[in-house]
Amino acid sequence: MSSIRRALLSVTDKSGLVDFAKRLAGRGIELISTGGTARLLREVGLPVRNVSEVTGFPEILDGRVKTLHPRIAGGILARRSNPNHMSALVEHDIAAIDMVVVNLYAFEKTAARECAAFDELIENIDIGGPSLIRAAAKNFRDVAVVTDSSDYDWLADELEANDGALADETHWRLARTAFEVTAAYDRAIVAALVRRTPAGETLAADEPQLPALLDIRLPLRKTLRYGENPHQRAALYSDGKTGIAGARQLHGKELSYNNLVDLDACLQLIREFDEPAVAIVKHTNPCGCAQDDSPAEAYRKALACDPVSAFGSVIAVNREIDADTATEMAKLFIEAVAAPGYSAEAQAILTKKKNLRLLDVDSSSPGFLLRSVSGGYLLQSEDSRETSPESFRVVTERSPGASERRALEFAWKVVKHIKSNAVLYAREGQTVGVGAGQMSRVDAACVGAAKAVLPLQGAVAASDAFFPFADGLEEIARHGATAVIQPGGSKRDGEVIAAADRLSLAMVFTGVRHFRH
Repeated sequence: MSSIRRALLSVTDKSGLVDFAKRLAGRGIELISTGGTARLLREVGLPVRNVSEVTGFPEILDGRVKTLHPRIAGGILARRSNPNHMSALVEHDIAAIDMVVVNLYAFEKTAARECAAFDELIENIDIGGPSLIRAAAKNFRDVAVVTDSSDYDWLADELEANDGALADETHWRLARTAFEVTAAYDRAIVAALVRRTPAGETLAADEPQLPALLDIRLPLRKTLRYGENPHQRAALYSDGKTGIAGARQLHGKELSYNNLVDLDACLQLIREFDEPAVAIVKHTNPCGCAQDDSPAEAYRKALACDPVSAFGSVIAVNREIDADTATEMAKLFIEAVAAPGYSAEAQAILTKKKNLRLLDVDSSSPGFLLRSVSGGYLLQSEDSRETSPESFRVVTERSPGASERRALEFAWKVVKHIKSNAVLYAREGQTVGVGAGQMSRVDAACVGAAKAVLPLQGAVAASDAFFPFADGLEEIARHGATAVIQPGGSKRDGEVIAAADRLSLAMVFTGVRHFRH
């Protein structure tokens, strides 16, 4: 146990500080503080010494220099078990500091404001605070470092229970938290400034900068029951701010590893649509997707694509779920639903299913996608390149009609979310057959047709990459499709176009590939 006799308090966020300081002073602990914190403590009648009294030197440079002084640093860093250190304190008339209570300038809050000026960001980079925290954490055996206001109450309780002392384990626990605080603070600074020039100008948003150092440090959000299979251990790590990882679960049993992966795929797909839309996903592939004037009708159309595969699926909707949509969903066994809200009636309907997981989620874009490989990580920007219908290039003798064109536009939004090789059959606003994850494109065309429940005659087809041979196109035509959308770019484009003309297909090239592995 280490006794606390003197504490330095210097905080930006003063929540709970007064009560904590009163309890420290009540134990006879001497309080040292800086500017605004010292004024607050004096206003409530607490005895407090200014840091400038301790150092014999005033705060200067508009407060940029307050605590950077040997009389402060020495009082924190001196090892009490080292006679030479203690002699140095006596020689230089330095009083030991046993507790440091510090939180930092609100840099992240400033950086989160779009209007924050570059110079304002720079001025909100704390210097003295991280130095105090790091010094106290380094000397954790003798100094308690407090960086989180939620720790105030239990620390005061421990001090009162132990006659003004804290356990060694408490010191170490506080130090670990402190090192996490300074590390997170530095990461926030890097994240905010990496997209700025030395003059403070913001780099263009369409030029994503891949980091020179990939820093992945996220808190454990929850331990999962298991991973993809029961014999695998798994956990979710997230800052809980956006996406599926940051969703608010309203109902149902615990989310599984596979639920989270499928829901993420579902959410990425549904972000493609401005109109009311529904995506039904199984094993990361859509087994149905549709758009319509209402979520309920979009759900009915999505389900009609493959009602067998939809059993045990996850579903995402890009509108608040109403009672009509919920009533339809309640007829099917579903693992989880993600949507930006639920009406009271819809929630009452869906919560009757005890295990159905309901998530309230936003559809914010993460910007980058990360996955692991053995020995490392792969990072890439999102596949978010928009391909406007105006850029579609008709390459066949026949141009698609208005209905075909609308169906092609819809199919192109969906096919990018199907595992390669992918061929999708669709009508206006509705998937018809999904050929996913095949080793050849002609096989994907066959599987998509075989999976179709709805009529293929008059449908259109989309391919995530070019047709290397005409056989895939011939397979599509054989099942009654009338138009095709694909990136183009094959050495045999001429042969494929000639086959399309021979088969009376309309075909457009987008110039953009959408592989998905």
